Amino acid sequence: MKKEVWFGLTIMALVVLSAFVLLPSPAEMTNGHLGLLMLALVVVAIMLGFPTAFTLMGMGMIFAWIAYRSQNPDLAVQQTLDLMVQRAYSVMSNDVLISIPLFVFMGYLIERANLIEKLFKSMHLAMARVPGSLAVATIVTCAIFATATGIVGAVVTLMGLLALPAMLRAGYSVQLSAGAITAGGCLGILIPPSVMLIVYGATAGVSVVKLYAGAFFPGIMLASLYVIYVVVIAKIKPQMAPPMSAEDRVVPLPPFAQVVSKEISSTVLTGLIGALKGKRNAAVPMRDLLNHLVIALLPALAVALIMGTIYLKLTAPLPPAVVEGVVAMGGDLADTAADAEEETEEGSLAPPPAEDAPAAGAATADKAAAEKAPAELGNAEKAPAEVAAKEAVAPATPADAAAVEGERQPAPTSFWIGLASCVVALALFYTYFSFVRLEIFKMLLGSFFPLALMILAVLGTIVFGLATPTEAAAMGSLGGLLLAAAYRRLNYVVLRESVYLTAKTSAMVCWLFVGSSIFSAAFALLGGQEIINKWVLGMDLTPLQFMILAQVVIFLLGWPLEWTEIIVIFMPIFIPLLPHFGIDPLFFGLLVALNLQTAFLSPPVAMAAFYLKGVSPPQVTLNQIFAGMLPFMAIQVVAIILLYVFPGIGMWLPEVLYS
Repeated sequence: MKKEVWFGLTIMALVVLSAFVLLPSPAEMTNGHLGLLMLALVVVAIMLGFPTAFTLMGMGMIFAWIAYRSQNPDLAVQQTLDLMVQRAYSVMSNDVLISIPLFVFMGYLIERANLIEKLFKSMHLAMARVPGSLAVATIVTCAIFATATGIVGAVVTLMGLLALPAMLRAGYSVQLSAGAITAGGCLGILIPPSVMLIVYGATAGVSVVKLYAGAFFPGIMLASLYVIYVVVIAKIKPQMAPPMSAEDRVVPLPPFAQVVSKEISSTVLTGLIGALKGKRNAAVPMRDLLNHLVIALLPALAVALIMGTIYLKLTAPLPPAVVEGVVAMGGDLADTAADAEEETEEGSLAPPPAEDAPAAGAATADKAAAEKAPAELGNAEKAPAEVAAKEAVAPATPADAAAVEGERQPAPTSFWIGLASCVVALALFYTYFSFVRLEIFKMLLGSFFPLALMILAVLGTIVFGLATPTEAAAMGSLGGLLLAAAYRRLNYVVLRESVYLTAKTSAMVCWLFVGSSIFSAAFALLGGQEIINKWVLGMDLTPLQFMILAQVVIFLLGWPLEWTEIIVIFMPIFIPLLPHFGIDPLFFGLLVALNLQTAFLSPPVAMAAFYLKGVSPPQVTLNQIFAGMLPFMAIQVVAIILLYVFPGIGMWLPEVLYS
């Protein structure tokens, strides 16, 4: 029997033994203990290969019937069926889940647009001088493609077919190659737009928009740590990641570029502008020169557009309402002061003395005298402020308001510093911008930038509040259709397969939610949540100790279970405990999202390893793939620690945007 099977059977045996050892004897067992037994049985049933959704529903209905039967045997069946209907309806009416099929549809369309091969090749050539360039390009390509698709299996499979043979031919270590592909392919469940964050948000009741904003920088941090690890390994042990050979770095130039680079200059701008003058461009078509000059100027045009937009935003004149409000405020103050003086002189506000009540008049006079001194003191203290206010408001005449309204505000110093930095960066860029780099840039324009712009458009509309996740997912689906059409991959077969796989995946997720909802209700009815709450609170843990305990439990659960099962089964157990320890569910969700990366990399249910093994050459063994994933699992633990020590990595953007 294989080692992986023995490992799985051992974990199952440990779960069963722990359940029998920790639970009391049948005579002392309560409904709450039955809930814990149900939890253990669900884990074992899932490890045996039973479908997760129907296992949750079946166990939930059986134990819900037991809970209802202990209270009212006559209505137990009716109440159990009512519970199933109500939970299924609550899932069907959840608006957040509508975005899942749309994002999945976008992912399947992009997967079939045949972008990944062009993306990997262009990234490989762009990073040719970086140590371990093939592995670095693999991680970056996986991160971008996994972010666009969100389908781990598709990314790992495609990169296994494309990048693994290339790395093995280049002399890369099997372990490093396998680790880069599997770890990079799993980034799609963390970096937005991620289906996992939608599932967590719907389960924990946390805003998906805030989760997307919070997970953006942790995802970039984790991908950067992967790249740093590969670069360091390539520097320390070059035999594991040999540098690219000179032949692999060769980029074929078109005929016009060969002529211009030889006769005029190898620098793009100098060569193209020089070729436009005089008779030297006789052998080069003018159309090619102009087209490539426009392409070469795209970075400068993009910087000019971005900085110009920022300048117009920063120096925009005051709105008319603001200026008019200042003038009106000044006029009201002046009019009020004049009216007060007139009323005081005329005595219109002074009450007439009561002739028939001298005592009352004396009392009134004494009261006025008593209040006069504090009032005069307050007026004396307020006088300088009022004078300053009148001086500040007095010049704001209608003519001045018109002048202020028409004038732009001065740009801050930070803008000019940023503009100068961009100018210097562009100057350095174009100084070393050769025709070889122009060809690589053209490859990136055809593979990387369309995908990146679509992702940023989807994320930007969500994060900045321009669209809900569902609306942005619809825009992403339209973008996927346009990309597939632009690359001439949109046909009936592709559309039919994408729709079918989307329906299949969406049905799986929705049935998971229905099963999780029934299971959670049965667990609460039996009192299992109450027992866990009392047990955890009775340990008198600090927030740090509870956080460590929760993350260790989730990490261990990632060995036998997948991330969907961990979220829908165990998050409803952890979430009610968070208020007691003062932990933000949003921050907890970011830690869980980082932690659940291990669910795809930890044996025996390391699905990424099995995806890669299915397309790898025969000499690549499963043990080599597991060994290659272990360093990246350690990096994930480091990323979790960094996020906990520096919570601003994940919480800064949501606080800035939504505080």
